[in-house]
Amino acid sequence: MKNNKKWVQYIILILFVVIAGVTLFSGVLSTDEVPEVGNFAPDFSLKGLDGQVYQLSDFEGKPVVVNFWGSFCEPCVREMPAIEDIYNKYQSKDLIILGVNLDEPEVTVQSFVNQVGVTFPILLDKNIVSDQYDVRYYPTTYFIDANGIIMEKKIGEMSESYLIQTVNKLIAVKE
Repeated sequence: MKNNKKWVQYIILILFVVIAGVTLFSGVLSTDEVPEVGNFAPDFSLKGLDGQVYQLSDFEGKPVVVNFWGSFCEPCVREMPAIEDIYNKYQSKDLIILGVNLDEPEVTVQSFVNQVGVTFPILLDKNIVSDQYDVRYYPTTYFIDANGIIMEKKIGEMSESYLIQTVNKLIAVKE
């Protein structure tokens, strides 16, 4: 009886070690990389509110700002006019701004865009690209240079002066 109890304990211990090892090993081998400053921005493809499909790699050679936002997010709402202003001021310098909405109904997104007067492309995400970019807080903005390298990542609300300063750096890299 005592011998059987020891065998059960050994089996439980072995199972625990195997499960822990598999869990740790699979984490080490994971190919999902979190996009970091200095690395290439992961490519993605999303449908826009305008019905077009936008793919990040289509903008190769141009600086890109990717802003993850939601109409439910107060800081996102507050920074949207500043992003729109930057879009209008820097369009002639080939700056691309993509607003990636975080899984809201299309009618909600369209209503917000109409109300605020957003004219840059708004893309509709079903948490696929936001997961790919490891977006955990809103807003989150990626500044990607003309070579596709993430130059800066900003979590939280951006002021217009911050946007101007960062976009100027982004454009300087292109020129």
